[in-house]
Order: sequence, then structure tokens, then C-alpha cells
Amino acid sequence: MPQRTVLLVLFDGVQSLDVTGPLEVFTGAEQHTPGTYRVRTASLDGGPVRTSSGLVLVPDGALTAMPDPDTLLVPGGQGTRGPDPRLTDWLRAHGPRARRLVSVCTGAILLAAAGLLDGRRATTHWAYCDKLARDHPAVAVDPEPIYVRDGNVATSAGVTSGIDLALALVEEDLDREVALTVARHLVVFLRRPGNQAQFSAQLAAQTARRDPLREVQRWITEHPAGDLTVESLAARARLSPRHFARAFREETGTTPGRYVDRVRLEHARRLLEDTGAGVEEVSRASGYGTPEAMRRAFVRALGTAPAEYRRRFRPVIAG
Repeated sequence: MPQRTVLLVLFDGVQSLDVTGPLEVFTGAEQHTPGTYRVRTASLDGGPVRTSSGLVLVPDGALTAMPDPDTLLVPGGQGTRGPDPRLTDWLRAHGPRARRLVSVCTGAILLAAAGLLDGRRATTHWAYCDKLARDHPAVAVDPEPIYVRDGNVATSAGVTSGIDLALALVEEDLDREVALTVARHLVVFLRRPGNQAQFSAQLAAQTARRDPLREVQRWITEHPAGDLTVESLAARARLSPRHFARAFREETGTTPGRYVDRVRLEHARRLLEDTGAGVEEVSRASGYGTPEAMRRAFVRALGTAPAEYRRRFRPVIAG
């Protein structure tokens, strides 16, 4: 197996974890299986860069002196807001030469600026998805998943999702056991599926302003298997069903039904990840009623059945 070169692009204002997270994954894989990866870092002129947190990173050299890599990884950070035009030009020229093009967080904005995401599906940090879509209409922006694969281009959401994507790439290049070993040493999960939502139901929705609606949100979270029909929730908020549905959407940004769906899916995921409960027990505890109803919800939202989700997203214990 030929050694694969992974080149991480550095620039002033880069997010340090966007760099070090994937770097630790690839170097961990190299330590486990020597000869698999050669990880390099480079800035435009080869000089040190200051990250968004003030940490100074010293690259291995200049981008112009680096051979075309197997995997070109572009991190994000504040420096993507007003990038050096020379960096965009370099990406435009060299990005297509890499076998695999990867971005973490707002690194997708740099790839888009270089025209490398046109006609592709991509994601980025949830706070910048609207900007990416607005500034680059040729990109099909998906704000939901933690990472997206489209051909040889892979984009990931904010910060730590770069670790998930790097683990997925190691598993693809080598095998699951190597990726599992790296994840174990990093004390992270192997691995969050790429189509897992960027944040939980509670974070995805806004918190309602009025106390009765906030109480309903809390009740839904604590009682996913309860009667969560609009009529029942409206009665709890002491509003008519029509008034409740309208007020809930205005104050949370989503409908009661969609909020309930998110909470139930999240509750089921956590039970599958953290307990040994069977699929039938999880389906009842999460409000689905039957395993088949839960299976349909998982396939619709995550693209995988509950049993497969549990297999792929089981906890990894350090040791």
C-alpha cells in the first residue's frame, strides 16, 4: 500500500482544532500502521501563522514547495472571512490535483471561493450555512449533517466534526479496526455518522420566550413517550390548538410536530448509544410505539436502521 500524503493548509486566523483534530487522527493512524500516511502542514510563504485563539503554528514549509498531496485538507476559522487572494488562487490551481479534497468548518468557504464546490452538495458550520448558500448559489448547501461526501470532495461542519470526518477517511483508507484504535486513544466515538444532525433538538430550535411554551418544550424533552399531540400540548400551555401551533412556530422556529420528531429521534439515539436496551424497548421508551415506526424514522432522518446505527455509533472505551 503506497503512503498517502495529507497536506493541511495553514493561514492566519485558522481555527486550531480544525487543524489539530484531523492531524491527530491521521498521525495516530500512521503510528498504528507505519507507512500509511505522511502528514504535512504548509502556509503560503512557509512562515508561522497565528490561530484565531492566538496559538502560533509553525508549518513544515510553503504551499508552493509542496508536491500535490493525496488528501488536501482546508481548515476553517476567522481567517476565511477575508482570505489572502493568493490562497484562493493556489486552491483553485492545486485543489483539483488532489485525489481527495477535504474541508473542516468554514474551510468550505475557501473551497467555494476557489470554485471547487460548484455543482456539489456541501456543508459547513451551521452559523455559516446561509452565507455559503447566499454567496455561492452554485453550491448545494445542506445545513443538517456533520459531514457530507460528494465524489472526491468531503466537507464537514464545525470544529470537532473534522475528527469524525478524518476517522471516516482512515476507515475508508485502511480499515475499521485502525480507525477504532485511533478513536480509542483520542477517547472519542467511532464514529458519528455523517448524516447525524449538527446539534440537538433543543439547540436546533429556539427557546420560546413565554413561560408556558418553554414549559411545553421541557415536558416534551422529559416525556418523549407521552401524549405529545398538538391538542395535548396545547392544553398543557392553556391555549387553543390553533393558537398554540402558531405561537410555538413563531417562538421556536419549528412546528410542534417537527420538534417532537427531533426529540424522539435524539432520545432513541442516546438509548441505542448508551444502553443495552433492545430495539423494541427503545421504540416504546422513545414514543414510537413499534420497532417498525422507529426504523422508518431512523431511515428517513439518518439513512440507517436502528440496529446498524447502534453498531456504527457504539461507545469506545479507552484502555
